[in-house]
Amino acid sequence: MDNDAPFQGLDPREPNIARVYDAFLGGKDNYAADREVAARLAEISPEFVQGAHDNRAFIGRAVTWAAGRGIGQFLDLGSGLPTHPAVHEIAREAIQDARVCYVDNDTVAVLHAQALLAKPEGITVIKADLAELDVVLAEATAQGIDLTEPVCVIFAMILHFYPPEQARSIVAGYVSRVPAGSTVVISTGRMDDPDSWHRMRDRYSASTTYNHTWDEVASFFAGLEMVPPGLVRATDWRAGPPRLGVQSRPPVYPLGGVAVSGTSAGGR
Repeated sequence: MDNDAPFQGLDPREPNIARVYDAFLGGKDNYAADREVAARLAEISPEFVQGAHDNRAFIGRAVTWAAGRGIGQFLDLGSGLPTHPAVHEIAREAIQDARVCYVDNDTVAVLHAQALLAKPEGITVIKADLAELDVVLAEATAQGIDLTEPVCVIFAMILHFYPPEQARSIVAGYVSRVPAGSTVVISTGRMDDPDSWHRMRDRYSASTTYNHTWDEVASFFAGLEMVPPGLVRATDWRAGPPRLGVQSRPPVYPLGGVAVSGTSAGGR
């Protein structure tokens, strides 16, 4: 992103959730204010940067798993700025005509996604708040998501921007509207050190965040059957042998899990 040419009506001096995350991933779609926030967080804990990459790798494995089960449509909620490989690129490695609907309420993220991702048939982008269930599903249906067929619903590093009760309610709302056999993918940021968490919360000016506990995140999957190995550090979800050494268990990391609605998840 050209820092001298922001989108009309947007203030590049104000940090933005999607752009701060883009900065963690080493992207170019961010401004100085976003990089400053990312740098402050990295000072508190360098694991923030690795956690962003670990999360994207987890989402890739989860999407591959869902597509391998034959799920051919994906609803990516709070999708943020385009990343590579994107969800539709991963899904279409298994299902050539997989449909993906990206949803975000951030103007910058939506404009970039519409420009970069919406050209292939079956790949759509809508601007909506994921908490507005009826709006999102109406728009997604209009864009080709068939709610009579299983859907993979993705909440990637977005639910920690909601208090636990609201996050639980949001997930439950989507689960109630998708058919049996649908998949839910959730990842959230987690900090085990309370002091670091408080420092992070004070310095993260892009949004309010919540340090959900393991039990709270597990409750977001209520009524669903967890896919083995269940709720784990994202790096441990079907990623092969764990990394060795002290640095493999950092105090800052994404939690991740995948679950299936109304049917056995089995061990596939």
